[in-house]
Amino acid sequence: MNTLLESVQTALRLIISLDPVLLAIVGRSLAVSVTACILACTLGMAAGAWLSVAQFRGKPAVLTLLNTSLALPSVVVGLVVYLLLSHSGPLGFLGWLFSFKAMVLAQTILVLPFVTALVRQTVGDAEADHGEQLRSLGAPASMRGLLLLWDERFALVTIVIAAFGRAISEVGAVMVVGGNIDGYTRVMTTAIALETSKGDLPMAMALGLVLLTVVLVLNILGAIVRRWREQRDGASAATFAQEAL
Repeated sequence: MNTLLESVQTALRLIISLDPVLLAIVGRSLAVSVTACILACTLGMAAGAWLSVAQFRGKPAVLTLLNTSLALPSVVVGLVVYLLLSHSGPLGFLGWLFSFKAMVLAQTILVLPFVTALVRQTVGDAEADHGEQLRSLGAPASMRGLLLLWDERFALVTIVIAAFGRAISEVGAVMVVGGNIDGYTRVMTTAIALETSKGDLPMAMALGLVLLTVVLVLNILGAIVRRWREQRDGASAATFAQEAL
């Protein structure tokens, strides 16, 4: 118990004193996850909106593959990216292995199916409610997808927050492709695993507390957005009812 309390106290001191090593790891982790989240959300929103309105042969198979990819273990994603970026792999000429770019690529591939599936479901529900009206106006599938995507923009904020939380808490893929190199590719999750194995509990605890704080802030933001949207929808419904009367 004394060891645990001492570790927590030392961890808090590291955070309060803004330890340079701690800040460097946190900053690198945020940079990797933010970059990967931007890429995954940009591609995933476009793909999800298109899948929700497009009709083509083989769509059920594509959706099955998409849903299956949600359960991919992160270490498997890391292994695939490692093989692609290795010297004998098809992308080995890029020289990205054990670099910031490799970690971004791994997290993007990991988060992309998550964003695509959620956006497809969200826009698909909107398509079921409003798609007939847009089709009657002659809007093509691509235009309907964009319009519905904009109409559900507040729900997309929640998806972005959830995607970032998934990216920043990932450890397996970035460990494989990044190598956990000190001062270069070490991020919060890989540093926690390393420091724990070394017995440096205060640093591991400090990083864990920062990571939990980031996840907590994301959940709070998501709750605020959902509550604001519910209040907005409720106010809109009340206004419509009054005008109807």
